[in-house]
Amino acid sequence: MTAAAKKQQVVDTTCSSLLHELELIWDEVGESDAARDTMLLQLEQECLEVYRRKVDQANKTRASLHQALADSEAELARLCSALGDGVFISPAEIRAGTLKEQLGAIAPQLEQLHQKKEDRTKQFMEVKSQIRKISGEISGSSQNGDAESFSPSDEPDLSLRRLEDYQAQLQSLLKEKSDRLHKVLDCINAVHNLCAVLGLDFFKMVTEVHPSLDESGSNQPKSISNDTLNRLAHTIQSLQEEKRRRLQKLQGLGSALLDLWNLMDTPSEEQHLFQSVTRSIGAADSDVVAPNALAYDIIEEAEVEVERLERLKASKMKELVLKKRIELEEICRNSHMEPDASTAQDVTNAFIDSGMVDASELLASIEDQISKAKEAALSRKEILDKIDKWMAACEEESWLEDYNKDENRYNASKGAHINLKRAERARVTVTKLPALVESLSSKTRAWEDERCTPFLFDGVRLLAMLEEYNFLRQEKEEEKRRLRDQKRLQEQFMTEQETLFGSRPSPNKVSNGKRSQNGGRTNGNHAAANTNRRLSLGGAMLQPSTPDLVTPRVNGVTPSRGKDNKKERSRPSAPVNYVALPKEDTASLSSGAGSDPTSPQAD
Repeated sequence: MTAAAKKQQVVDTTCSSLLHELELIWDEVGESDAARDTMLLQLEQECLEVYRRKVDQANKTRASLHQALADSEAELARLCSALGDGVFISPAEIRAGTLKEQLGAIAPQLEQLHQKKEDRTKQFMEVKSQIRKISGEISGSSQNGDAESFSPSDEPDLSLRRLEDYQAQLQSLLKEKSDRLHKVLDCINAVHNLCAVLGLDFFKMVTEVHPSLDESGSNQPKSISNDTLNRLAHTIQSLQEEKRRRLQKLQGLGSALLDLWNLMDTPSEEQHLFQSVTRSIGAADSDVVAPNALAYDIIEEAEVEVERLERLKASKMKELVLKKRIELEEICRNSHMEPDASTAQDVTNAFIDSGMVDASELLASIEDQISKAKEAALSRKEILDKIDKWMAACEEESWLEDYNKDENRYNASKGAHINLKRAERARVTVTKLPALVESLSSKTRAWEDERCTPFLFDGVRLLAMLEEYNFLRQEKEEEKRRLRDQKRLQEQFMTEQETLFGSRPSPNKVSNGKRSQNGGRTNGNHAAANTNRRLSLGGAMLQPSTPDLVTPRVNGVTPSRGKDNKKERSRPSAPVNYVALPKEDTASLSSGAGSDPTSPQAD
């Protein structure tokens, strides 16, 4: 017998005993059968109502269990869909057994999925909180990324794939934050270096950009927003422009100091105080990194010093102009040029005293003349070197000429062997004179053609001097030929006299007779000496005898003077400057007429 049957038996037994007891009571009371039937019918109806209520209550309970089971299944499906990750529970596993058994089976699954969702939600909250925080730092907004700002309903997808996407986004933002932080630190370092060079307050400068950039506020994270980076870049640009402006100003002051020091001959002790200023001349922006190198104090001190030197310069302007004029004259004298007469000392003093010309402009004009004179000296250097060689060769020729006239040059006197060796060297030098003169002439013509101006040597045109030299050289050649002819006629006359009279007349007598016949002409040596006196006196340069010799070349060609020129050349005026002739001509002349006929020609 089952428990329900047992319970029914107990109920039946109880109902029977109660009914028997009721009948006994009715018997004792004396109830009628109709009353008894009515009371039994009421009793049955009351029992039926009780059963009906119990059945209805059981149906409601079953319906609620079905609804709870359906809700649990729906919640389970929703959690599996939200969490993803392959989470799936088969309905067959759940719907086996009674409703309560099914609910009992699904409850642990739901609890496990709810716990998993809660953990996953916390992960999402943490990641999205960091994303919002970093995004706010980058954008410069006031978002803090608090956990309360995120709810599970905001993110229906709580799968691992979605979480990994957020984590990848977070890593990207972290990298961008790191890059921006490095960029901000680099900008701060650049601002610090520029402020150090310019002598500015670094903390004030960066605080104006953003308060978090101040290194003293270490508790506050540094701003890495676009606005902060842009303002830092603008600050750096403005500081660099200020640095360039100050550097240009300091370089200008340094150049002015150097010019004034050179003009005023300032002692090195005073210059040492402003070495930092003069060292900046020619320096690039990147080279100036010393602290306070471009501070306002340095620039102001340099300005004060320049103003002081300018006032001192104004009081000594005459001395400065004279100094520059002497420098110009020295350059012109070394290059054998004539300085500009418009800046002579008496002229400049008159200008300064009268106030007609600004002394600074006058000084600048002389400095410009010095610059041009240096350029001209550089272009004349090669020709001047050849002129020096020509003059040296002419001096050797003059010495050789005097040496050949010495009748005692072969005597065993002290130093005779030295003079003999020098004479040999002088003859070699003299043989090179024609080629040297030709080379000097060609280079001079090329110089004049290139610059369309005559080459003047101490105010005299060099080509005119060379032409005069060649002309005198030709006269010497003619004189040498005449002396040779005279000597030959003299020897012929002496031979005839010896044939007629049997004795050879003295050369001196013949010379004296010849002299009387020639209108008082002396012997050949004297005539050669007169000619040579026109050519060389101490090795100094000859001045052309006629003004036509200094006529400038036109397009590289000297205008012809025809017969008049030839006549004027035959009558040279007294020389002001003297030049030595080439030595090979003198040597040949000396060997033919300048020495004693009885002297040996081996020297």
